[in-house]
Amino acid sequence: MVSERNLSKNVCIIGAGPSGLVATRELRKEGHNVVVFEQNHEVGGQWLYQPKVEHEDPLGSSNVLNVHSSIYASLRLTSPREIMGFTDFPFVVKKGRDPRRFPGHKELLLYLQDFCEYFGLREMIRFNTTVEYVGMLDYPEFGKDLRWVVKSKEKEAKEGVEEVFDAVVVATGHYSQPRLPNIRGMDAWRRKQMHSHIYRVPEPFRNEVVVVVGNSLSGQDIGMELVDVAKEIHLSAKSLDVSEGLTKVISKHQNLHIHPQIDSLHEDGRVLFVDGTSIVADTIIYCTGYSYSFPFLDTKGMVVVDDDRVGPLYEHTFPPSLAPSLSFVGIPRKLIGFPFFESQAKWIAQLLSGKRTLPSWDEMMQSIKEFYRSREVDGIPKHNTHDLANFEYCDKYADYIGFPHLEEWRKELCISVLRNADINLDTYRDSYDDSEMLQQAYQSPHFAHLGPETF
Repeated sequence: MVSERNLSKNVCIIGAGPSGLVATRELRKEGHNVVVFEQNHEVGGQWLYQPKVEHEDPLGSSNVLNVHSSIYASLRLTSPREIMGFTDFPFVVKKGRDPRRFPGHKELLLYLQDFCEYFGLREMIRFNTTVEYVGMLDYPEFGKDLRWVVKSKEKEAKEGVEEVFDAVVVATGHYSQPRLPNIRGMDAWRRKQMHSHIYRVPEPFRNEVVVVVGNSLSGQDIGMELVDVAKEIHLSAKSLDVSEGLTKVISKHQNLHIHPQIDSLHEDGRVLFVDGTSIVADTIIYCTGYSYSFPFLDTKGMVVVDDDRVGPLYEHTFPPSLAPSLSFVGIPRKLIGFPFFESQAKWIAQLLSGKRTLPSWDEMMQSIKEFYRSREVDGIPKHNTHDLANFEYCDKYADYIGFPHLEEWRKELCISVLRNADINLDTYRDSYDDSEMLQQAYQSPHFAHLGPETF
């Protein structure tokens, strides 16, 4: 439902990464008073590279993470810059910067800093400030305005600050808290074990025998990077039915091997695989993904993380009992992120101003149950609840607020890259055949206003 009301709320946004920044812009544009809490010294979230990881728990077992970013030094984007920008702020090449279509991580950080400066967002951000607690001021009644107590602490301050807000937007990302497998003997294995969260450069693994657990993008990237320094790299994957691209890479390197899952680890350094083969390793790197974690958030059990399902959340954004005063931006994975975050931010901003309203509690809960049921029918594990990989879903979401659908060129470029990576894993970022689609992109409204000299 849409109305003309325009209420101004005091809103706290937690996190100044991509989702937090676009939420900040949209909420301010809608007339809200915004305060952003960012634990680091700069914007960027995951894209703010943190080289110093010496004091971080190698497996991320503790609840206290000192390092937010999981980016390694050589990381390059897995999507082309053309599809990544916010709808009205294209991610274009700038003079003196990384000109590649799949640039290094620093280029995306610079883009986010440009976005921040262009829209004047910095003045609303409190840097070096950690949110320690978020809780309800009063117990909620559905339909009644709810307010939130937020306790934060600035890095150099002796004491924290307590404030009250009309609404809280959680935009803390989901690539920081390591998710680990449960392997027999992990606790007894005395050699080096670490999660890819703290992998930065290959040099420490020179002449080592390294097992890389997980055949994800990061697992493949790190495996390929180690071939020039490690003695042997053994990739352990859930399935040996790997892509043509990975098969080609393995055939090029005598020290790169593929194995099934690990059965058990042994004190003498042996790694036993489920097919009965084994090797003696120096290091195991777990490239096994990340978990959702909101240690600061107290909702009295109304929002829980159960095997990486954050819920209940209507459309992955709104907890029915607490919305719209509590919302989450950036929970879904495996989609074209920035435009989706933008659509989430617009919906939140308009709900808080009273321009739009959510369905009833019963309708939202029914929608969530139907979604969960559909995932079960499709055989999707609970921990993949928020892995959407669905353009139609993004378009359906956009329809709630009249947000434009993803452009066809954006979808086609995305699919083209996935196909290319599947076949040419080690070259897809530098060798591609999508010039026709690229021209369509450059002639679209997203880019057209920039003029031909931009390209």
